Amino acid sequence: MSSFRTCVAIHPLLRTVRRSPAPLGHAGAFLHFVPPCLRASIPLLAAVPRCVARAHKAAMGLGAALLVNAVMTSPAHAGITVFEAAGANPAAITPTRDAFRSAVGGGTVAGANGSFGGLRREINWDGVPDARSDPNTLPADFFNTTSPRGVVFSTPGTSFLVSANAGQPTPPLFGFPSDFQAFSTQRLFTAVNSNITDVNFFVPGTNAPATVSSFGVVFVDAEVANVTLLEFFDQNNSLLFSRNALVAGNQGMTFLGGVANAGEHIGRVRITSGANTIVSNAVLGNPNDDVVVMDDFLYSEPLALPEPGSLSLLFLSLLGLLRSRKPRQA
Repeated sequence: MSSFRTCVAIHPLLRTVRRSPAPLGHAGAFLHFVPPCLRASIPLLAAVPRCVARAHKAAMGLGAALLVNAVMTSPAHAGITVFEAAGANPAAITPTRDAFRSAVGGGTVAGANGSFGGLRREINWDGVPDARSDPNTLPADFFNTTSPRGVVFSTPGTSFLVSANAGQPTPPLFGFPSDFQAFSTQRLFTAVNSNITDVNFFVPGTNAPATVSSFGVVFVDAEVANVTLLEFFDQNNSLLFSRNALVAGNQGMTFLGGVANAGEHIGRVRITSGANTIVSNAVLGNPNDDVVVMDDFLYSEPLALPEPGSLSLLFLSLLGLLRSRKPRQA
């Protein structure tokens, strides 16, 4: 494969210049590696294969400028791999949950604050103390302050609830034992007075906005089609992905997750859980519509993105450095 075609295949942003008759220069080779390396460090650029880095000066002028513009302004094009399953009990969805885990990485052994190998975070609600569980509300930033996992919740409703454990004065399962069961014993999660939960990402334990490349959730009691929904938005609030959850029946379980495979950055996730709402323990917003709650959240490690100005300076500095170098002779 030629250097030009190798670069295009590796990074989809370079498809905007695929028709260029000239092969990519050093700038092109560096630029298509920059976005992934923002998660590590710039020295990783030294690992670019020589066959890709070999180039012609002809691409250094306008072509390089077009590449910078493409990286900075290209609209989000989602390429999301979907993981979904539904069934009557946890065993029915566990293989799909495990496949999602494998796709994201991090193994199966949890470290501090739900971290799996620095690659994935999980929230199963079971470590939430009784003082923050039903009938008490869960602070929206609990999982970025008390247990810093890089998420802050918001809702058009009034608050959030984590269900009580068995043996507490408040009935477990939000007071609906005939409708709900737990995937990971034994707490569940819901917004209050709304069926919408927005998940916003931050570098764990800080106020620095972050993005993820994957997100998955376990739904409980999805009985009606097309009312339980998962949506991904990029850092500019543009929709990347939208998918309805599979129906699982009364007390049933559904797993729905997505993994970005084309470099998308997910800045916010919106979860629509059924058509009904929970007002308080054993109290629904109405007696008719399907009520759905949530169990485990799984997502890739939230990572900060440089400010746009920082990206521009980085690219321009690389271009200036590389223009001063002559390509090696073949």
